[in-house]
Amino acid sequence: MSAYTDDKLVHMANQIARNLALDEDPVGAVAAHIRAYWNPRMIDGLRRQSDAVLEPVAAAAIAGLEPTHG
Repeated sequence: MSAYTDDKLVHMANQIARNLALDEDPVGAVAAHIRAYWNPRMIDGLRRQSDAVLEPVAAAAIAGLEPTHG
C-alpha cells in the first residue's frame, strides 16, 4: 500500500506544477519530473483524480503520460 493518500498526491502534483509554471515547457517539465520520480502506483493514484482538483498544468502533464505498467 502506498504511503501517499490521494489528497497528498494531488497536493504534490499541484506543487510541482506551480514550481515549474515559468519553465519554457511547464507541462513537459511536470511530466518529466513525475515520470522520473514517481512510482507507477503514485501515477495511477493521480490519474484517478478529477481534473477539477488539479492545476491545469498538472492535469495536462498527467494526461500526456504513457500508461504505467506494474
